[in-house]
Amino acid sequence: MQVSSSTNAPAQQEGKSPMQKATEVQSQQVLKILEGLDEQSKQTQQINAQKTGMGNNVNLLG
Repeated sequence: MQVSSSTNAPAQQEGKSPMQKATEVQSQQVLKILEGLDEQSKQTQQINAQKTGMGNNVNLLG
């Protein structure tokens, strides 16, 4: 029977190398940034639509 050593890093115990783990973390951070940019873009488009009277929100009073 083989006993695992306590000196192993948690990433190695999961079967992932530290490089794989770092790459996954980086990928998740990039996805969060892209999602934030997508949301910001949608808000900008909505604001522009309101200013020009185009889009879903037509300003009839202004």
